[in-house]
Amino acid sequence: MSSNSDQGAAGKEDDPVADLNFKDITSGSNERDIPAAKFLEDINSFANSFDPPATSELLIGAFSDLFGKYKKYEAQLTQKKLNFQAKIPEIEKNLSLVKFLKGKQEEGETIDTRYNLSDMVYANAELDCSTGVVCLWLGANVMLEYTYDDAIDLLSSKLEKAKREQIIIDEDLAFTRDQIITSEVNMSRIYNWDVRMKRAQK
Repeated sequence: MSSNSDQGAAGKEDDPVADLNFKDITSGSNERDIPAAKFLEDINSFANSFDPPATSELLIGAFSDLFGKYKKYEAQLTQKKLNFQAKIPEIEKNLSLVKFLKGKQEEGETIDTRYNLSDMVYANAELDCSTGVVCLWLGANVMLEYTYDDAIDLLSSKLEKAKREQIIIDEDLAFTRDQIITSEVNMSRIYNWDVRMKRAQK
């Protein structure tokens, strides 16, 4: 009895399994090479297009893995979007300030302001705009001195690039969310297809 049972178990392990890969469940990609989830119009035909036919467990597992990849990428894109939502207003504020300084330089005026010495401690200062230079933080603890015109050019370029990248992120995020929905719908339809198949076999 024990020997027959072992042979039966071994036979199940040796049963052929459909060869299903990533390309089988995706169809093309967007401009940034994010793969598009394939919508299964006819699940029965799709399952039987493999030799041996793909099981519901295999299909659901494949789309579940794909779903996980999309969710991970969605989280990355969402974080990038939040970063740009904070970055763009900061660039706009700096650009507006430099343009203001340049305007005062052209008018030959100085600016009375306050600057931060330490937490909750400020001092009054008079800015001489006639020098026509400003220092900008470039990141990684790097600060460089620019003329007003060069600073305006640099900040304008950074602002334009940031806005373009934000548009791309929004497009990729919308595309990725569409693929998440497609993957979820596929998994639900595969499950229902499997239930119908099992009922029909009874």
